Amino acid sequence: MKKTLITAALAAVALAGAQWVSASRDYITIVGSSTVFPFSTVVAERFGRSTAFKTPNVESTGSGGGLKLFCNGVGVQHPDITNSSRRIKSTEVKMCHDNGVTGIVEVLIGYDGIVLANSVRSKPMQLTRKDIFLALAKEVPNPDDSASLIANPYKTWKDVNPRLPAVEIEVLGPPPTSGTRDAFVELALEGGCKAFDWIKALKSEDSRRYKTICHTMREDGPYIDAGENDNLIVQKLNANPFALGIFGFSFLDQNSDKVQGSPIDGEDPTFESIADGSYPVSRPLYFYVKKAHVDVIPGIKEFLAEFTSERAWGDEGYLTEKGMIPLARPERTEVASNVKMLKNLSM
Repeated sequence: MKKTLITAALAAVALAGAQWVSASRDYITIVGSSTVFPFSTVVAERFGRSTAFKTPNVESTGSGGGLKLFCNGVGVQHPDITNSSRRIKSTEVKMCHDNGVTGIVEVLIGYDGIVLANSVRSKPMQLTRKDIFLALAKEVPNPDDSASLIANPYKTWKDVNPRLPAVEIEVLGPPPTSGTRDAFVELALEGGCKAFDWIKALKSEDSRRYKTICHTMREDGPYIDAGENDNLIVQKLNANPFALGIFGFSFLDQNSDKVQGSPIDGEDPTFESIADGSYPVSRPLYFYVKKAHVDVIPGIKEFLAEFTSERAWGDEGYLTEKGMIPLARPERTEVASNVKMLKNLSM
């Protein structure tokens, strides 16, 4: 009898857990990347206007911050979806699993380039990834002994490269929790780091030291953490035409009357150069869905169908008007099929 009562109690708790949302929240909550934010927002707004469901609430928290919120647990107090301008890390998947978030759907939505931009009132900077590494890394090769490192001594761009202007290095960029920061470090900083053969060799010889050298930003002033607000960076670039800012191509595209992108390794940041892979600092964009919320939060399946429709993310879709670089058609077909089946993330 006692065993029967315990079983019944557990069943009641399980049923309550499965129904936690219907009486508490009737709209989708989305957090995460500031880069994916405008794409997610426009889909949410169209979804709210064209269906019987409420408009999803979209919040910009940064990729790392969004994944932390997403992985904190299951229930109405936790977000349903998180946007990310990088792929989820294995440590974040573990954090999700440890907190009961065991079913995750990964949605690759398109591509974006990371730009170093300045005010249109200045001349565009012609940079290489090596220039970027020497300007922003915490430690750089010693000019007098290229096989050793010193604390970054460079104050002006001309110090870094004689053909660059003699203006103070001032770069405004996102915080460590940002996927844009992660991607910039990996693609631009590390890309320039590998220009030095002895450092490049460390990747196989001493991977920990290699990563420390290639991924550590300087903290003595030239790099300024400007938070997740890209609009604030644009304001500061207009106030100081010699400063540079780091953000996604989509944001550059939407503010081309105020800022211009710097060519990197001879390639301009354009829709075409990012789509064909010739622009060296580009990255994929994602969002992640909590499977436990799909059948209880109204509209999640329908929102996913809208986001992965050709009218949204296709070659002529409304997201391309916002600056998102679409996936190739076969890739879109595969992703859309996986989303429809709610295929579990595999790392």
